[in-house]
Amino acid sequence: MYVVRAFDAVASAVAAYGVPLLVLLTTGSPALTGVAFAVEWAPRLVAFGVAGALADRFGSSRVLRRANLVRAVFVSLAGLVLWAVGEGPTALAAVMMLGAVSGFLAEISFVAVETLGSNAAHRSGDRAHQVQAALTGIDQGAALVGPLLGVLTLLAGPLLLLVGVAALALAAAVFTRTQPVPAPRVVGQANFLTGWRTLRGIPVLFWLVAGLAASNLATGVVQAGAPVMVIGHFRRPSTQLGVLWSGAAVASLIAVWCAQRAVSRWGIWPVGAVSAAMCTLASLSVAVASGFAAYAVAVAVLMAADGGQTMILRTLRARLIPPSGFASTLSVTIVLLLFPYPVAGLVVGGVATDHLGEVMVGCALLQGLVLACAFFRLRKALAAERVESAAAAVPAH
Repeated sequence: MYVVRAFDAVASAVAAYGVPLLVLLTTGSPALTGVAFAVEWAPRLVAFGVAGALADRFGSSRVLRRANLVRAVFVSLAGLVLWAVGEGPTALAAVMMLGAVSGFLAEISFVAVETLGSNAAHRSGDRAHQVQAALTGIDQGAALVGPLLGVLTLLAGPLLLLVGVAALALAAAVFTRTQPVPAPRVVGQANFLTGWRTLRGIPVLFWLVAGLAASNLATGVVQAGAPVMVIGHFRRPSTQLGVLWSGAAVASLIAVWCAQRAVSRWGIWPVGAVSAAMCTLASLSVAVASGFAAYAVAVAVLMAADGGQTMILRTLRARLIPPSGFASTLSVTIVLLLFPYPVAGLVVGGVATDHLGEVMVGCALLQGLVLACAFFRLRKALAAERVESAAAAVPAH
């Protein structure tokens, strides 16, 4: 399962970072690069509405295998189109379609492999935390290797990038082991609506998700605009873009490890508030960076702070969501957190390069405002919880 997780995660990471860069190198258009980012992320929102139903009905291993087989075939077809036509509208349409289908299948396989990982953790008994730690390390490693691998393969041409993604997806399909298919169950719109009502009934979690969504909008604008900034504004080679995101992934991995230890010592609110403040300041620093070195450091700090915030969200989500409605509420939070990414792509595609910094400043200010409200609510909720615990500990007379 670890091998399958690694192949699947690296294939998704290479495609996610490689497709927008491929559009920029093919067309030279920052607007089309932003559109490609949006086209790649929008289908992911749709995927979460059907991924759980597919895994429940047909089995996670079967869905994972077929999703990767379809991805390998589709990427190969896109490579044949690029090889046959070279450049032009047909090639651009093929790359855009590749991004949309790849994004959709990436989330289908992600939900399936997450389910397999959860099952493996349950079977491991007392070693469940070791399984989850290994899976988290694989995901962070994919985020580290994916952008760099995508840029390096693009140096030899788009075909090598597509061949690499197809090979990784095919390997994930080959190594997936068949498991028994669970009994079918109905998964419909009611589950999503139930999750939405549950989320609205937990104001602290609702505000925290809203804060992370605003933060993802700022982060998405930075990610979608990174090829434009690095190659177009700072005049750096495309290899620097892979180094940039790989460095940011290392910073995020270190930040998550440090945040876990900090929460154990100082509590969840101080660590979350510091992460939110750092995220906002880093977003502003990215917007006003005058040189590539300052830009790279700001991006690394932004992704590190975002990693700390994500850890806080997962901790509170597990604590606050009732077990009976956990899956449906989890799907709602994922959709809300992913929705800003295609919006960010459209924003970058519709804004002139000279005004991209101003847009980043606006997103950073919005991010800081919503995060401040979210952690203010969290502090009040934690204080009320401490008062209730203290009152419950006083013996009745």
